Amino acid sequence: KLQIKEKKLNEESNEKEEKIQILIDNMTLQEKIGQLLIVGFDGITLDDNITNLIKNKYIGGVIFFGDNVNSLMGIINLINDFKNINKENKVPLFISVDEEGGVVSRVPQEFKKLPSASYIASFNSKEICYKEGDIIANELNLMGYNMDYAPVLDILSNPQNTVIGNRAFGENAEIVSNLSVEVMKGIQENGVISVVKHFPGHGDTSVDSHYGLPLVEKSLEELRQLEFIPFENAIKNGADAIMVSHILLKNIDSENPATMSKIIISNILRESMEFKGVVITDDMTMGAITQNYNIGEAAIKSIEAGVDIVLV
Repeated sequence: KLQIKEKKLNEESNEKEEKIQILIDNMTLQEKIGQLLIVGFDGITLDDNITNLIKNKYIGGVIFFGDNVNSLMGIINLINDFKNINKENKVPLFISVDEEGGVVSRVPQEFKKLPSASYIASFNSKEICYKEGDIIANELNLMGYNMDYAPVLDILSNPQNTVIGNRAFGENAEIVSNLSVEVMKGIQENGVISVVKHFPGHGDTSVDSHYGLPLVEKSLEELRQLEFIPFENAIKNGADAIMVSHILLKNIDSENPATMSKIIISNILRESMEFKGVVITDDMTMGAITQNYNIGEAAIKSIEAGVDIVLV
């Protein structure tokens, strides 16, 4: 029975891959390029710019920030508008958002705010962490989102870290690894794509990548013994997607931040850690990129390094 079931699953998987390949083969170059991008937009309604990007540039998706959120019905109506103008395109949109709970939350005021990862982790309960992901996914489903940049897998190993703080599940690799993956499962198993972040680990930085380029001087072996552990566990548990951060790992690639590094994305994440899912950049308009690189050239380098989607 198990052999028959496995054979059937393999056949279904092959059929899906064939359909996807046929879809790709029939896409124009512009349609393929568009799918490499998830973009932000201004305001709480559709404007000419975002409409053009969807209808004529075939972008892969959109990301909502706080400025795009006014009310529950406002979000539902806007997401339906996005889906409506994309209906003639070959591929559905990723409708994405940063919803971690705690300080990084984009839900409207109709929802009760969920606590931070550090507070949830204080109970050291896999069941509670799974329920956190479950609640997040159900709220996002209600509004029409299908992708969430969460949970945070960073280990808070630097007390001077200003960007991660209580967004992390803790300072211990085992605790962070075990609890964060439960949130990931809770999100995934309720119909929302979970994008875990921020590979290769943003916990041992003192510079906030929103404003500058963080430098990490750890060796590859040191990273494997700490920062990589939660990501390896997430990959083993079927991570859909991983967000790569704008961090310069001096002893691994002294020229390129992780988002633009073939060594980190293709060699380490893909080959060594055997991640087969989708790789997404952190926001390319953050100071770590814009203060040091031309954003267009940086986006191209990211794709060449092995990134699947550039977030702008």
